[in-house]
Amino acid sequence: MFDPMSDLVPPSPAPDATAAPGFGGRAHGGGGNREYGKELHSITIHAKQRTFYIDLKESSNGKFFKVSEKSRGGRKTTIMFDAEDLEAFLNALQEMKSKL
Repeated sequence: MFDPMSDLVPPSPAPDATAAPGFGGRAHGGGGNREYGKELHSITIHAKQRTFYIDLKESSNGKFFKVSEKSRGGRKTTIMFDAEDLEAFLNALQEMKSKL
């Protein structure tokens, strides 16, 4: 099974030992150096209250999509799914669109 986390770049030691631990030992909100693979293509969608980022990436395990949402308040949510599952996502979105 595809695991986008398998290509996660190991974090470097925090320069300040007093920093609050977060993902990979880094302080929260610092952005960090989170690389999940090589970026092949990226699209940004500016909606009313949110911004969406859709990235096509490739790792040693294959191609995958990373979809992130950033709200006006700065909260960010991300999902990742294997490229071979794109058709299922598109079909589900088309079905939802037909219900509007």
